[in-house]
Amino acid sequence: MKTLREVACGQTVKVKKLSGEGPVRRRIMDMGITKGVDVFVRKVAPLGDPVEVTVRGYELSLRKADAEMIEVE
Repeated sequence: MKTLREVACGQTVKVKKLSGEGPVRRRIMDMGITKGVDVFVRKVAPLGDPVEVTVRGYELSLRKADAEMIEVE
């Protein structure tokens, strides 16, 4: 099992599953991160927080805690 947080800079991955529950999961889905979508990791800050990604043609910054809830392949 690999999470979005573990993905190296410059890689594109496909979302497999979202963990987390309630409002947090809803917020991630509202950002366009849903099962089967491709996510390109643009930048990772020096301490790993935040992670900058491109999803569905737009750029997004995710907190480390949120990135850990997104399972990818």
